[in-house]
Amino acid sequence: MPSLPHDAVLALFRHRPSLAPELLRDTLHVPVAAFDSVRVAEADVTQLIPTEFRADMVLLLEPPGGGHPSGALVIEIQRDTDSDKFWSWPTYLAGLRSRHKCDVCLLVVADDAVVARWAARPIPMGHPGWALTPLVLGPDNVPLVTSEDDARRAPELAVLSVIVHAHHSHIVHVARAALAGARNLDEERAALYLDVVFASVPKATRSILEALMTAKTYEYQSDFAKRYVAQGEARGRAEGEARGEAKGVLTVLAARGIAVPDELRARILSCSDLTQLDRWLTRAATATSAADVVSE
Repeated sequence: MPSLPHDAVLALFRHRPSLAPELLRDTLHVPVAAFDSVRVAEADVTQLIPTEFRADMVLLLEPPGGGHPSGALVIEIQRDTDSDKFWSWPTYLAGLRSRHKCDVCLLVVADDAVVARWAARPIPMGHPGWALTPLVLGPDNVPLVTSEDDARRAPELAVLSVIVHAHHSHIVHVARAALAGARNLDEERAALYLDVVFASVPKATRSILEALMTAKTYEYQSDFAKRYVAQGEARGRAEGEARGEAKGVLTVLAARGIAVPDELRARILSCSDLTQLDRWLTRAATATSAADVVSE
């Protein structure tokens, strides 16, 4: 996965395109054209100009009964401020409006409150009365999904909630709900969403989730979850062996009266390579200094 959560958010909209217009309607309270289905369209929004403009994603709203699109949405994932977007975003909308002959909305998703406020600023177009004000989803308005039942009904929204609220005080509850929502999905999608959840949350939260998943009371609903936990347990055993080897190196040096500077002690304790640690343990039995043990 090249970039999380940027690509992860796009994957959520790709798996459930209707999530975007639903959030526009239900969270931002923006009128949305009637649609029967939503499909992902070509994101190239160049319109008879030499410079290529490509949005992160374009969704077309297809009206009941089919026919001409009733609307289009430009999805942009914004992780930082970028003044160039104030010039390119209007171009995205103008190009799509001309191409599809329908109303077009710009929806920006930001996982940082400062970036979300920046993205929501009106963009004056120079013509009197004409300004583009992006519609923005961020920590202040994306629903905080903590209910497992809600997460099962809308797993993509639950994962988006994890991404956007990664540093919220209730992130453990949000992440647990998202994991529960992913349990009964097909294995490929469940694997993606579990990866996204674990990659999005802080390290401390990740440790809590791993502990919960390895608990005997946790009910595994998919083969992927079972394999994930098995892999985690294997990693835990390997890490435990490495810590034991590292402490063995220090114990041998201490028994021989050889001082170990703090920097070298930290290096030995942080090493996870069992082959390297075995080599250092052998050297510790005969070395005259701690530096000799870890020398290459």
